[in-house]
Amino acid sequence: MRKNKFNNVAGFTLLEIMLGVVISSIMMAAMYTTYNVVNNSYSQVVDRAKISRSGRDIVGMIMRDIRLAGFKYYYGVHKENEDHRENEDPYIPREDYLKYQGLTSSVYESHDPIIIIQDELGYKIPEPSSDTTSSTSDEDTTTSIKRDLGYIDFCCDKIHIVYGDFNEDHISESHSPPDTINQPYKRYRITYYAMPRSNKNDFYYGVYKTKESWIQPVGETDGSWKTDKKNCPECFEGELIRDHLVDMEFIAFNQHGRIINPPPRPGPESSSRKDLYNIRSVDVRLTFRSKKEFYRFNKFDAGGNIIPRLVKGLGDRTTEIKDKYLRDSVVVTIHTRNIGQ
Repeated sequence: MRKNKFNNVAGFTLLEIMLGVVISSIMMAAMYTTYNVVNNSYSQVVDRAKISRSGRDIVGMIMRDIRLAGFKYYYGVHKENEDHRENEDPYIPREDYLKYQGLTSSVYESHDPIIIIQDELGYKIPEPSSDTTSSTSDEDTTTSIKRDLGYIDFCCDKIHIVYGDFNEDHISESHSPPDTINQPYKRYRITYYAMPRSNKNDFYYGVYKTKESWIQPVGETDGSWKTDKKNCPECFEGELIRDHLVDMEFIAFNQHGRIINPPPRPGPESSSRKDLYNIRSVDVRLTFRSKKEFYRFNKFDAGGNIIPRLVKGLGDRTTEIKDKYLRDSVVVTIHTRNIGQ
């Protein structure tokens, strides 16, 4: 009797088990495919957002500096300060006494508010050789750097920005921090430029920033640009701001809204130096790319050739791209507030 009861108990056949395994596998594969698609889409959105956010952060930094270009601090007449002056105690000069160098000076000695140098890498290109048979222009030097490293493009422009500031604590030895010069009026030069960078066979650029200070203590008639921490704790040289730069472009406009071309620069033989104080706004474009390949496939035309993606510039800087990296540009117009007033 007990044996017959066990014979009547229903079970799973081998065919039913195999069918269940197949159905479960199909469901798991569908779930994995869905997860993979959603995850890839999310990663692309995150990568695009990171590129856009980093570009906006750097543009905000450049915007602040360009708006300050040409600023000079005026202390004015204050009774306590005038009493110090009459008693021959350490006092603050009424206005900026720092030496001005510009218009006919060299680019790297100039105090002019904004100087834009097109298609030049690095903070400072070596001066041309005195030997006329082997002299090399700035453009030739930049081109040779790119060629040696495998870069074939237009990158990048460079900009020098000069503005003043004030620190009342830097007036006398009794009030100043140790080893601080006696110089209440400050003058800073900010430089944004690009340098080649690479990771194995992946070539790109980095945005760099240098901040210098014009050191000229009260009573002296001349000074020099310096970045040492003793005289300028807030200064620095060659600081990397952002990697994976594709292009950096600056275009100057005059008071009539017209492009100043070529960009004005100082120098005894420069015909454009008269426009250095006519700059009223600067168009800025920064283009960055993703760290990893963004697109899965390239598009092809009927002939089997890759259809290039275009990276548009403000001027004659449109570039055709045939790789799979994502590129995003941030473009902004910045109005100068302290030039030509």
